[in-house]
Amino acid sequence: MRKLTILLASVGYFLLSMTAQATDLQVGDKAPDFRLQATDGHYYQLKDYLGKQTLVLAWYPMANTRGCTLECRSLVRDGHLIREYNAVYMMASVDDLEDNQAFAKQEKADFPMLSDPSKATAKAYDVLNLVRVASRVTFYIGKDGTILKIDDDINPETAAQDIAATLAALQIDKAS
Repeated sequence: MRKLTILLASVGYFLLSMTAQATDLQVGDKAPDFRLQATDGHYYQLKDYLGKQTLVLAWYPMANTRGCTLECRSLVRDGHLIREYNAVYMMASVDDLEDNQAFAKQEKADFPMLSDPSKATAKAYDVLNLVRVASRVTFYIGKDGTILKIDDDINPETAAQDIAATLAALQIDKAS
């Protein structure tokens, strides 16, 4: 039974990695608005950040999987690098809120982790893949609501460092 479980987990991970796809959204497009509940119980929406901060929305496939855990840990460990900028960052998945809450608690996430169980926002961002989970894609959305960058080449272990470097390259203002 243990071998079967390991085999199924390996096949699942392989399928997740094989179905990653870039979105049809383009740099310069208006980012789709959303209203999603986060692990802290609050609802977050894009329009709350318009005119105020750059929004980094990092989609991830599934809570408690290897890559997603590494990405979350990077954001917890090195999130201070991102907070140097006038930007807010959050992770999003199509997991149920309860699954994300348990994941956030386990990993001590100090940032919002959004749940999109209806998959409507994932569809709007065109990140829903063939196995019906989100592909690992990070969107950088400017204060005016336009997409500044779409990154689908994510290294989960260095996600926070890479986000901070991208914010610098995009010349996002430093936090005051």
